[in-house]
Amino acid sequence: MPKPPPQRGRGIHVRFVSISWHDFAVLVLPVVLLCALAIGLMVYWVDPAPPRHITMSVGPRDSTFWPFAVQYRDILARDGITLNLEPSDGSVQNLERLADPKQNVQLGFVQGGVSEGIATQSLVSLGSMFYAPVVVFYRGANLTQLSQLAGMRIAVGRIGSGTRSLAINLLNANDMGPGSSTQLLPLDGEDAVQELIQGRVDAAILNGDSASRANMLRLQRMPGVSVMDFSQADAYTRRFYYLSELDLPPGVLDLGQNLPPQTVHLISPTVELVARNTLHPALSDLLIAAAQEVHGRSNVLQRAGEFPSPIAHDVFPISDDAQRYYKSGKSFLYRTLPFWLASLADRMLVVLVPLIVVLIPGLRIVPGLYAWRVKSRIYRWYGSLIAIERAAMSESTAEEREELMHRLDHIEDSVNRLKMPLAYADAFYVLREHIGFVRSRLTGAPLHPVSQD
Repeated sequence: MPKPPPQRGRGIHVRFVSISWHDFAVLVLPVVLLCALAIGLMVYWVDPAPPRHITMSVGPRDSTFWPFAVQYRDILARDGITLNLEPSDGSVQNLERLADPKQNVQLGFVQGGVSEGIATQSLVSLGSMFYAPVVVFYRGANLTQLSQLAGMRIAVGRIGSGTRSLAINLLNANDMGPGSSTQLLPLDGEDAVQELIQGRVDAAILNGDSASRANMLRLQRMPGVSVMDFSQADAYTRRFYYLSELDLPPGVLDLGQNLPPQTVHLISPTVELVARNTLHPALSDLLIAAAQEVHGRSNVLQRAGEFPSPIAHDVFPISDDAQRYYKSGKSFLYRTLPFWLASLADRMLVVLVPLIVVLIPGLRIVPGLYAWRVKSRIYRWYGSLIAIERAAMSESTAEEREELMHRLDHIEDSVNRLKMPLAYADAFYVLREHIGFVRSRLTGAPLHPVSQD
């Protein structure tokens, strides 16, 4: 019996390594890039660190706005924030500065009713802070409506002040504005009070600073001077969205002398803390916390805890950050950590949470993908082996068998040059055994059992 031709010896150049870094990099790199993309998006969207310096447009240095702002400055300084205070003519100029992007002003006190004609789309409110009541004193008695002052001399506040802007709006609603028979005088505060006492004006519209407890007591005690009890207070609050109805109960100014002697119905705008919509959320929280400390106490015009209030009375919407604070208060981080540390931790969480969400699932699938990628180098040759084996089992010429042998040699050469992790050496040797099995079919050598492990 003739002997079968000897099997061709093939050079083995396979390289076994502990791990295939190429495959590992190919699989891990997309996960890393995805995480980097997630971090980049979060860094783009998350707010930067809060600035350490902000500027507030306040009002005249002798106004009630100024001592409030000084208290804000002292409170913010505890957390390392410098609040620069800029004096102004009042609410109107404060609003004009905030609306002008060229002005380096981030927030200011703005009294309701002064926003007409000013672009306020970029402004938001941090809440109403206190009342600025409209108190009308006049010479005479028993007047209950502004229209009863028609044709008189009325002090309506200095030009550019919030008092004047509000007074003109109220008088226009009664057909008593500029151009009417009523004489409107640019007097405010002490000047208006003194002119009324001297009889050089018939009425004075006091508002905000000028409607101080001291001025009201002084005029209440003055013979021949009365305070107007607004019988139409409810109507004013419906006509002017920024007004509220406010009562002075008997004795609230002076319990001993029972001043006023009966309830006085007033109308009052509120003063809002207005900011640009770019104000950092952390600063918004600090400012509202400061406002609670400054404006939360009771006085002759308000009850304890009435202010600051999340109700906006003017055209400025309450900011989203302010709404969150009024609803939930400070976050856990800001309650338990110093301000700057809490700010850093808060921004880090915004980055870390999406990173963890992407990274953990990504790393869990990497080992499976790694095993599949390495084994695919072995399994990809089985299709060719099966095709050669089937051809060997069919009738074929010597030339065809020689061609099949060349194809098998090519497969074996390619397999012998593989770079394989040691953990998958068993699959490599099983493939070589299967190549030898197919070669036996081609050469007619005796068949040997093939391991299935």
